[in-house]
Amino acid sequence: MNAMITTTKTTATCILAIDLGKYKSVACNYDPATSEAHFTTVATTRDELERLLSRVQTAVVVIEACTLTGWVYDLCVRLGLTCKVANTASEAWKFKHAKRKTDKDDALRLAQLEALGQLPTVTVPSKEVREWRSLIATRAWLVGRRVAVQNRIRAILLSQGMPVPRGQRAWGELGLQGLDQYSRPLADCGPEELWRGLLALTLTEYRQVVDLIKATAAKLDARAKQDESVQILESIPGVGPRTAEAVTAYLGEPKRFATGKQVSAYGGLVPRQFQSGELDRRGRITRRGPALLRKVLVECAWGMLRHNAWARAVYQRLTHGGKTHKKQAIVALARKILVRCWAMLRDRTLWRPELALSDASATGS
Repeated sequence: MNAMITTTKTTATCILAIDLGKYKSVACNYDPATSEAHFTTVATTRDELERLLSRVQTAVVVIEACTLTGWVYDLCVRLGLTCKVANTASEAWKFKHAKRKTDKDDALRLAQLEALGQLPTVTVPSKEVREWRSLIATRAWLVGRRVAVQNRIRAILLSQGMPVPRGQRAWGELGLQGLDQYSRPLADCGPEELWRGLLALTLTEYRQVVDLIKATAAKLDARAKQDESVQILESIPGVGPRTAEAVTAYLGEPKRFATGKQVSAYGGLVPRQFQSGELDRRGRITRRGPALLRKVLVECAWGMLRHNAWARAVYQRLTHGGKTHKKQAIVALARKILVRCWAMLRDRTLWRPELALSDASATGS
């Protein structure tokens, strides 16, 4: 695709902001000294973007955080260009009261925020870590798919007034063989027995999803055995390989966080704050950052109540003996787990139960 608007020659002090799109992208050459902006539209392909980046002279390239960010960032690094990735979840990137919002507006806004030094940025991990995160997310999606297929099997049986599978054992191979006796190939089903064919199709899908989960889990397990950080986190009672790998993959280099508050904010596990004059109110958690990380931590918090004395002590304190605010306490416990995992990775230390219990009783942390 040819450029719709020809880019003028720019100096090395200019900012090249690119609003990435699935099929086409809009680039803005912005000169902070004169506030002049020149726009170019190119196809979102490696060749087109490489030609664009090679022919302009720019001090920095600015792009949004999106699905395309990874390979575009790698392309800029390969060409020796400084690339900054904007955090579009930040308040500075809200268009709530904008009268107009176009691709050009987005590109120009990126350039102007960078020129003002107010561009909220995110850290781009290496390609290896990005692939690792993708595999972790894929396994989580497959687990959700497995639950959906189980519910569909239950719905088919309920529609025929038949007992539904209950408990974990019902979904083992022996339980599935018991369900097979009610199924029949769809081509062999009569008009009044189509449900048997649907059951056969759903059971086939269920077995395929289970096999895919096993394949992804095996690859993740092999990766975890070679990662020292995952092994450190697995020393925590109640923290399994799935939680340890998710925390390690999403936290990345632990020293990029200065405090535990920054870690909590990154995980989106801190409350929203509304302050005006004498009013200072705290709301629900922000839910910013990786949603999968929060989900894994909350699941881990529930499980740690059975295996970790420190977690039970924190939970009992927050719920006043298990009587009130149970869900809020679990979220708070998930935040504390994340902070402790970060501290262990930062200091490269294993879990010390006696120190954790003493800290919980002394400081309530």
